[in-house]
Amino acid sequence: MLPISPLDSIESRLRNLLPADLYAAVWVDPSPTMLERVFEHLRTLQRILHDYSSRLISDNPPKPGKIGFEPQNGTLMFTDLAGFTRLMEANASQGSAGASSLLKVLNAYFSEMIEIISKSGGDLLEFTGDALLVLFPASDKKNDAVMAVRAGLRMQRAMKHFAEIDTPAGSLQIKMRIGIHTGRFLTADIGTPRRMEHVLLGTVVQQAKLTESNGTNERVNLSLKAYERVKEQFHCEEGKPGYMLVVDDLTGTELGEYEITTRRRPGSSLLLSRNVAGLKEDITRILDSIEPLASFIPAPVLNLLVESAADRKIPADFPEPTVIFVNFIGLPEAVDLALPGEEIKIVNSFSRAFAMINAAVEARGGVLKKITYHLSGSDIVIYFGVPNAHTNDPLRAASAAIAIRDIINNIKPPTIGNTQPKITCQIGINMGAAFVAEVGDPRGRREFNVLGDTVNTTARLMSRAEKGQIVISGRVQEAISSRYECVSLGEVSLKGKSAPMPIFELAGQKKKKE
Repeated sequence: MLPISPLDSIESRLRNLLPADLYAAVWVDPSPTMLERVFEHLRTLQRILHDYSSRLISDNPPKPGKIGFEPQNGTLMFTDLAGFTRLMEANASQGSAGASSLLKVLNAYFSEMIEIISKSGGDLLEFTGDALLVLFPASDKKNDAVMAVRAGLRMQRAMKHFAEIDTPAGSLQIKMRIGIHTGRFLTADIGTPRRMEHVLLGTVVQQAKLTESNGTNERVNLSLKAYERVKEQFHCEEGKPGYMLVVDDLTGTELGEYEITTRRRPGSSLLLSRNVAGLKEDITRILDSIEPLASFIPAPVLNLLVESAADRKIPADFPEPTVIFVNFIGLPEAVDLALPGEEIKIVNSFSRAFAMINAAVEARGGVLKKITYHLSGSDIVIYFGVPNAHTNDPLRAASAAIAIRDIINNIKPPTIGNTQPKITCQIGINMGAAFVAEVGDPRGRREFNVLGDTVNTTARLMSRAEKGQIVISGRVQEAISSRYECVSLGEVSLKGKSAPMPIFELAGQKKKKE
């Protein structure tokens, strides 16, 4: 009878968290030396996963699969970057050298913004392309809105460092738009032990996004509710109807010192033993802290982090992914209608929908990157072709989009506030060049991300869709027309496009000829 490996009882926990070569080596030779290598790898991975997580997750990560929610009061800040598409196009022709140059600029920008946000008391919840979502939690001081405005002004001042960026196409500039809104919303952890997601629910989130969308480059835009909370501390002028623009007429002294110190990394896990039994205990202990964080990372991205942990960086690239945006309408906004005790029905329904949608994407080889926020409902962002490419990614994406629409159409809505919300979706699909990289602070808060005009155009195609409709670009139509019925919707002018572009409705799969 062959001897049982000392790792037998924890092997299933290790298989997705170790690089392939280390997994094989330690299984074949579970010596103290090899077990120390496993521990050191896991300690590195622990730091990476912490940097990939917002404080709302990393400070108290839930057990994988545990659904929960919490009411949250605070101020939300959305940012958006103008000029990135030109910056990307200027570097794309230079191949890997261009990707490295672009990443250097992006990470310089994100690092500076993240430092300001952290020192100003904010928590960076997510990156969405080149945009940021930041929370300034409410406190007894009731100064979260003031802290957000101060952070916004500091961020806009820092943009002077990006007014002249040298590129192969000459000097370029990036600008930022900031929107701030305040109120009560719900934070929730949803999903399965295999894949969790942290979401914000309620119309306050959409109103914050709307405030950014109605803002102006190089300015901090406030909703009227946010303005009422800060009007005694800052001068403002009228912006678009229903919004106020902060006037930056403060001296450095008046803007004041930063509110708090920067975010600290967790203390390093210590190796307490050098024998096999003790090392196994140390490995088990660090697995307990890693697994909750790992469950919030899509499996293909987690595998990329695991395999690249020793290098501590992921090379930037210019692939051509197929991107899906799904606007999930009905459930997120229903939170504001919920009677006491009804929130859990919304969270459970959202969790079931997310689990089924993620399964449909994973089954077809795609990545459900995250749930983000739209002017109505929540946006589900999905990629095919990164980090793992297939020859038929557009076909896989089309199949996934139809499956997702069917899942959403078949959701039985819970009764909320004596009514049943109407649950529906809008879906857009596009394909083309994008910039894929690990963006953020290389030594701190960062994420694997996909950016560029292809992503932005997908979101705009989604916004063009009617409820229950899937709208696709001409390139996607060409790639899938042999298998799917696509109906022309004519040509439309989209923001950021110099000429109208043809769009189509994905009607369904073609019937096989007998």
